[in-house]
Amino acid sequence: MKTTSNTAVNIKFFVFLFYLAMLSMLGFIATDMYLPAFKAIEGSFSSSPSQVAMSLTCFLAGLALGQLLYGPLVNKIGKRYALIVGLIIFALASLFIANSDSILMLNTARFFQAIGACSAGVIWQAIVVEQYDADKAQGIFSNIMPLVALSPALAPILGAYILNGFGWRAIFITLCVIAFLLILMTLYFVPSKAQQQHSEQSSVSYFQILKNTRYLGNVIIFGACSGAFFAYLTVWPIVMEQHGYQATEIGLSFIPQTIMFIVGGYASKLLIKRLGADITLNVLLTIFTLCVTSIVLATLVFNADTIFPLLISFSILAAANGAIYPIVVNGALQQFSQNAAKAAGLQNFLQISIAFGASSVVALWASAGEVAIGWGILCCAIMVVLGYLIKSRAQSSK
Repeated sequence: MKTTSNTAVNIKFFVFLFYLAMLSMLGFIATDMYLPAFKAIEGSFSSSPSQVAMSLTCFLAGLALGQLLYGPLVNKIGKRYALIVGLIIFALASLFIANSDSILMLNTARFFQAIGACSAGVIWQAIVVEQYDADKAQGIFSNIMPLVALSPALAPILGAYILNGFGWRAIFITLCVIAFLLILMTLYFVPSKAQQQHSEQSSVSYFQILKNTRYLGNVIIFGACSGAFFAYLTVWPIVMEQHGYQATEIGLSFIPQTIMFIVGGYASKLLIKRLGADITLNVLLTIFTLCVTSIVLATLVFNADTIFPLLISFSILAAANGAIYPIVVNGALQQFSQNAAKAAGLQNFLQISIAFGASSVVALWASAGEVAIGWGILCCAIMVVLGYLIKSRAQSSK
């Protein structure tokens, strides 16, 4: 009987981890699944590549602005109902996109789709930090965040399959179904505010959170690494089209980065056990810097005739990112473990604002292809250095 009970508890825990992973992936799934459909959307509305690329930028704008809404909302109605509200917004916006009749309507609905999606991104992090101690939370972040990398591989492949079989609008119907399933899981796993047993903590303002330089440095690193990813992601489908690749091949091109992101994420757990989080982060940032140097050489210095130098360099950079994310996220949120929803919201706002800026810049010059990617990633690398200096200053002052 005891073994059966333990097995049931373990199964429930792993299903709960799957639920957290799906929440963490929702924004990325909504970002990645429609990437192979760029050309089809462009044809449907007789729009330019830059206008279609701007749909990703609009999504990032919604993600950035929506992050600050859910911390206060969680305090008022609890995590359960705040999540449900966000997921309903996400589902309705997905339906509007599926029925859009212009690129303006699509981009506007993408903004509101992101407002809904960011509820999941804020609240799953708060659930982890508030329920577990720092070491356990680090382990959960290290387990879940590499799984987020599945979306750049699986979501575009699934998107390409849906595109070829049912058209690009069916992609957004699928996202609506995913939101509905997450609502059902939320009702099961997340207690209502009345059922939650936690002591009321003193309120902390966003300005007070930003004054914590250890928090700020970690968040800037997180945001700048994400910005490098989105600078690549925004233009990469167009780069492949310029080289003559089709939708299915564009979807498959995300597999190497996905594999490397997962490898990096789980390798970081081993490095942290051996070296500690701080030394591990230093090693990973060194690898990140070398990758950026390689990308700059391949895009801005030399005119490569093939996509493979950029693809290989970015795949290694993805491994570094996969390892960096859980370290800096846990390092930031542990500074405010009793106000995790608010700290997570601000963290995600800053992260996605940086990614939005990088995406906006490269989207304006999307037709430049690899050159736009190179400049975008270089600018983000400079911000990584800034974040590291702020973080190091906070540590040296202790």
